Amino acid sequence: MFSPTSFEDLALLRETVELECKLAQGQNGQGEVPKDFWPTYSAMANAHGGVVLLGVREKDGVFSIAGIPNPAKVRADLFNNLNNPGKVSVNLLADADVQELVLQGKTVVLVRIPQATRKQRPVFLHNQPLEHTYKRLNDGDRLCDEETVKRMLAEQVEDERDARILPHFGMDDVDMESLRIYRQMLKDEKPGHPYLEQDDFALMQSLRGWRLDRATGVEGLTLAGLLMFGRWSAIQEAVPHYFVDYQERPEAKTELRWVDRLVPDGTWSGNLFDFYRRVYRKLVADLKVPFGLKDGQRQDDTPVHVALREALVNTLVHADYTGRVSVLVVKRPDMFGFRNPGGLRLPLEQVIRGGESDCRNRILHQMFLLIGLGERGGSGMPKIFSGWQSRHWRQPLLREKDVPEQTLLELHMLDLLPEPVLEALRARFGAAFDQVDALGRVILATAMIERVVNHARMAEICTDHPHDLSRALARLERDGMLLSQGQSKGKVYHLPGAAPVSPEQVFAFLESSGSSEPSFGSNAGSSGSSEDSFGSNGVNPADGGNDSTDAGLGPASRDENGCLISPLLDAPVVDALSELTPLLRSELLQRATLPRKKARLDRDSMISVILAVCDGRYVRLSVLAELLSRNVDGLRKGYLDTLVKDNRILRAFPGTPTHEMQSYRTAEVGSKGSHRSSPSNGTFSPCEGSSA
Repeated sequence: MFSPTSFEDLALLRETVELECKLAQGQNGQGEVPKDFWPTYSAMANAHGGVVLLGVREKDGVFSIAGIPNPAKVRADLFNNLNNPGKVSVNLLADADVQELVLQGKTVVLVRIPQATRKQRPVFLHNQPLEHTYKRLNDGDRLCDEETVKRMLAEQVEDERDARILPHFGMDDVDMESLRIYRQMLKDEKPGHPYLEQDDFALMQSLRGWRLDRATGVEGLTLAGLLMFGRWSAIQEAVPHYFVDYQERPEAKTELRWVDRLVPDGTWSGNLFDFYRRVYRKLVADLKVPFGLKDGQRQDDTPVHVALREALVNTLVHADYTGRVSVLVVKRPDMFGFRNPGGLRLPLEQVIRGGESDCRNRILHQMFLLIGLGERGGSGMPKIFSGWQSRHWRQPLLREKDVPEQTLLELHMLDLLPEPVLEALRARFGAAFDQVDALGRVILATAMIERVVNHARMAEICTDHPHDLSRALARLERDGMLLSQGQSKGKVYHLPGAAPVSPEQVFAFLESSGSSEPSFGSNAGSSGSSEDSFGSNGVNPADGGNDSTDAGLGPASRDENGCLISPLLDAPVVDALSELTPLLRSELLQRATLPRKKARLDRDSMISVILAVCDGRYVRLSVLAELLSRNVDGLRKGYLDTLVKDNRILRAFPGTPTHEMQSYRTAEVGSKGSHRSSPSNGTFSPCEGSSA
């Protein structure tokens, strides 16, 4: 990570990492560590790390330097508190993490806060983990609820989450047909293995599906044994949130329509071993990958097959089966998507690099390894990446979501630089495009394919250093090849003439008519097809995308429910309750009953209401606040920004996220409307499909 030396560098840093600026002047103006530094320290440590600048004021994306006259005192106070267990549970900082920088002739203190390891989390304050543990969510420090803290504590002390002995469960809860097939696969993989001579009970003991705790004398079926070989009814009793879901979708869209689906429905065991066997066959069926020859023999196991097999095993053995999200596997014509509940146990960069492993369910992992499935020693993810690179497809996308906690892996079968896109860019920019370096070409191609791009999206696609990405985006903008909207981490870039829709374009006709009724147009429907939130679809590279800047206002009207319709948006907009029909207004008020009656409502319930109210239509922020009887700013910062980040809610105007006319729609398909791409990522939606 680079150290900023100018305002420009501060802006680049803001785009690259979680950045917090604090004035830190103290009562005497000489500088001190402010009280609100400590929740930020806890929050960043429990998330993905970040940077705090002391002596810098930031307002609306504009920096001003106040400086720290006595940085030595600030450094001393900082480390004194870090090493005080009564203040904070662990000191994550070394001397090199605290730097003194000179900006505009004034000294500021830069504090780099690393991501805490699994063994260090939760990082909490005042010796009270349940009351003073924070996590960084959407540029804010949020108190963690009790369930989240307890999950961190469990992850901290349990190296293998699946070794737990389940009281009152026994061999009667094991699906013997699953165990029989496993034995046969072991025989095929290792014909002379000693486990093959054992009876079923002894085999379960050898696999650690049945375990004796020598310290307590307790023995019984382990969580691993039940998950791997159990019956569906027994698994439901032991792990209430357990659910596995496979969906094959006919089109490159996020809509919840499938041509084939596999879920536990009573017709099969529902356990992980059977889920793996059934789903892997479906994943590789009709896979359009040429088979290779070795010594004249056809090789069915291509690098792509290996990658898919490893991705599926990875998903199952790294899942946190106490989480509230299902295991989800999606197959589409353009990609494969894998989701498991629970975050990564190692930093994202380390997982991609490989060489180190911290499997959440080690017994399950060993069970798969024994029959030749999965990889040892942290080599699984590199195998996935190399398998995809063998076909010159886009680099796999591995990411985490915080609410609800989950890990997603997306394997897109798309060329990184499709030739039609390169030809379209050459036609657009002429000789100037030939002068663009390799990184710049990838950025421009992504902007054309996905309509908009930002720093985070390019970091997912490229292996370049974040600072190099920031410089490349800034250079393309300076050269006029990209235009931008927004600030800091909300900044998005687009090709000239392909700007995201603006609120002014959609709502200006209301002002021009002097009323809330449209002044022209009638019976205008929403644009027929929608862009897929995975991105990369429905775009003709030759036309460069719709030029919403030149599109004008276009015809607009209201539908039969009184919702605003614009050809520039893919769904109607609830812009005023007074314009709605009594029936729809009553329906929305009914959906919002719970928060209207309760001034204090738990987070999960509020999120459920928001998703219900915004289902199928965009709802203007002020209207949503009125329906829910909540403050506009609190609703946006406390809920909507996070839901957008987690791909559960879409913004109508992603280029201007804080605009007063911003409107929101639930990402899942409702009774009306269809999915629209989320310009910030264009990726696999983490909340698709079933959740427990």
